[in-house]
Amino acid sequence: MLEDPPHNGLLVPKLVHVAHRVYLARKSLLSGVAKLLASIPLLICKFCPEVHVGRVGHGIRTCNGPESSTRSATHIWRKAGVHNVVFFPKCFHLHDRVGNARVTHKEKHHVPRMPAILELCIQAGVDLDKYPTKRRTKPVYSVEGRIVDFEEGMMEDDDEQMMTTEKRTTVVRSDCCSVHDLDLKQTSTATMESWFQMLAGVKELMGKYSAWTCGFCPEVQVGPKGHKVRNCRATKHQARDGQHAWQEARIEDLIGPNYVWNVGNLDGPPLENSLKRYCGKAPAVVELCVHGGAAIPDEYQSMMRVDVVPPGRDEVDIVA
Repeated sequence: MLEDPPHNGLLVPKLVHVAHRVYLARKSLLSGVAKLLASIPLLICKFCPEVHVGRVGHGIRTCNGPESSTRSATHIWRKAGVHNVVFFPKCFHLHDRVGNARVTHKEKHHVPRMPAILELCIQAGVDLDKYPTKRRTKPVYSVEGRIVDFEEGMMEDDDEQMMTTEKRTTVVRSDCCSVHDLDLKQTSTATMESWFQMLAGVKELMGKYSAWTCGFCPEVQVGPKGHKVRNCRATKHQARDGQHAWQEARIEDLIGPNYVWNVGNLDGPPLENSLKRYCGKAPAVVELCVHGGAAIPDEYQSMMRVDVVPPGRDEVDIVA
């Protein structure tokens, strides 16, 4: 739940450096994953979003893609990329978060879309030249539903009332390690640190800045309210005229970690469908970093079931 959200158009000063940290952690995470994929194989199913870390795809029959019944729900594997490791859903960029909060259906092709986590960072204080944002120095007020600025010493030029990105020189300094000059193990450790740093920062930002998700589809929107674009294609969307049913979003809605089965040996035999209850899962980022040499985080050890010894193929019938 939000605590004292900044509805007055101003930034929360103590969260500006958090937004910068999240922005840099995301960049470090993506560059680290790209470097890890050069050494660690990653596969994705041809018919569904299932991802697998290893040289041979698993044999667990969980595919729900087209014609899955004719294939006995088995996967058809192909090489995956960086965007398959972690998914960042996009949302509409709000140039003026308070004054123009809801994007209408007619504006859907005119308002740029960007990853929701970047929009969250921008609203919290990060300034990007590609996505300019209006910054106010005085709070705004809602009078009979209209947003009104009661600026002291009103200037004739409206542009001078706003602090635009051109008038501010925000220098984002990185305390994250660059992965270009690191070996595989160091890259894995740095990428894992960026992952946890990004999660912690997003959780802190979402405690002040609102984000919304549809209750029927993965659409998200960062801002005071969800947009009015009628692009929902979930179940019974005809009854809603394609409108979204907005509800409070979670971290998983802004950062979609793709969970994969834990594999002990990349060169080992594929996982058997009959042994799937002995195998654990973890986000693809964590699984990738662990195979690169990073230590298994304590919070994911139970999920990855590292303390479980799976039986052999000939021992399945005698295991309780």
